[in-house]
Amino acid sequence: MGVLGSIHVVPAGRPDADLLAVGCFEGEAPTVDAMGEEIRRAAGRLASRPGWKGKEEQWAQTEVAPEGPVVSLHGLGPREGFTFAGLSRWLQKAAEEARQGGLRRLTAVLPAHAETSGPAAGRVLRALALSGYRFDRFQTEAEKAGRVEQFAVVPPAGEEEAFRAVLPEVESVAAAVAYARDLANAPANEATPTWMEERARELAGSHGLRLTVLDADELRARGMGGLLAVGAGSAHPPRLVRLEHGDRGPQVALVGKGVTFDTGGISIKPAQDMDEMKYDKSGACDVLAVARAAADLRLPVRLSVYAPLAENMLSANAYRPSDIVRCHNGKTVEITNTDAEGRMILADALSWAAEEGAESIVEFSTLTGGVIVALGLVAAGMFTPDDGLAGELAAAGEAGGERFWRLPLFPEHLEAMKGTHADLRNSAGRQGSACTAAAFLSQFVGGVRRWAHLDIAGVSSVRNGHGGTYAGATGFGVATAVGWLRRLAG
Repeated sequence: MGVLGSIHVVPAGRPDADLLAVGCFEGEAPTVDAMGEEIRRAAGRLASRPGWKGKEEQWAQTEVAPEGPVVSLHGLGPREGFTFAGLSRWLQKAAEEARQGGLRRLTAVLPAHAETSGPAAGRVLRALALSGYRFDRFQTEAEKAGRVEQFAVVPPAGEEEAFRAVLPEVESVAAAVAYARDLANAPANEATPTWMEERARELAGSHGLRLTVLDADELRARGMGGLLAVGAGSAHPPRLVRLEHGDRGPQVALVGKGVTFDTGGISIKPAQDMDEMKYDKSGACDVLAVARAAADLRLPVRLSVYAPLAENMLSANAYRPSDIVRCHNGKTVEITNTDAEGRMILADALSWAAEEGAESIVEFSTLTGGVIVALGLVAAGMFTPDDGLAGELAAAGEAGGERFWRLPLFPEHLEAMKGTHADLRNSAGRQGSACTAAAFLSQFVGGVRRWAHLDIAGVSSVRNGHGGTYAGATGFGVATAVGWLRRLAG
């Protein structure tokens, strides 16, 4: 599994590093005045090279020296256009530069900016901790390239205390994000529903979590027809995993979609990019990771996480368009598209969470291509009828460096999901598909007003790594959920 190096906050005068990565805005001099004379001179020589302007993607590096660190100058582009996403890209490139050079200790020197100030310290340190993440356990040459073992940051002047204060929390959250990435990156021939159940058992044992697993027989006994229908075509039977943490504080449920591989079923997907359907379990990976972080941080909340797990495959047993399925809360669903499978497994898990008395339910899923059409690959869609919960999640997302955009739940969206021969249908076509999917899910939360559906389809994975940046699962949503739980617990 992905291993993170240690992370430290160091003063400007003592950068203990093999590679010193200095961020520099376009048209500005590197901020290295408080550093040693050799480093100041090295950064000055790099900045005075012909053609150096500090544009984003520009970089220059000193030769490897027998004593002292290699100094690398990284252009960050215009100061006014600098974002957390740009900072994350810079740190990833610096970590890859260190790894490729066989350098084990990386220190990043941050220029002063709102995105590097005290309020942003948590997300900056998390980005640094994850900058060296690699999912390489299937690569036979991985050990030859080595790993960056130590990450450090030199904060802007006056911000060191703020960075040190959040370091313990950051380490737990970054480890949880890496855990979510490891699970989501695992290939479908390994990461079956049973494999995911085994990982949940290990997590429960190592972190003192209470575990419940519903196998196919128990799902039938409980009337969880949605999860059974989706998993019927696979040789790997479905599971519904619940992990519980805490015995005091707010009662919260997190639900995550766990389709371990999605062919689309009989409504089969195009071949192009189908390999990325291993990421259709990202929501389940996220909520398991949040349970891990909640236990590590000993958050005073009564947290239950639900991970419905199924593989959507074609076979003689696969569910069909026109089938009518009865879900856990008794509602019937007419299948119009077997590729609208995520909402079917979530229906049973949401019903169970509501039935158990959750005060708030937040659900993560790679649910629709429609949300990608609406928001691209830069934000997740948020759907909730509760303005207070929407504000809480948006604030937690901003603090964690994760973008959410609230989309509507109009009555017409639910009307479009009414079935012809059943209570509901599972797809109403492409128009407003992210919204109609959310409206469908609204029918399975019982009387819980504080519920939110977060469609992370566009942000759950990075599709094409370039320039040395990471490609694969992102663990998007873990930092937001942990931050939200912390605020909820007071």
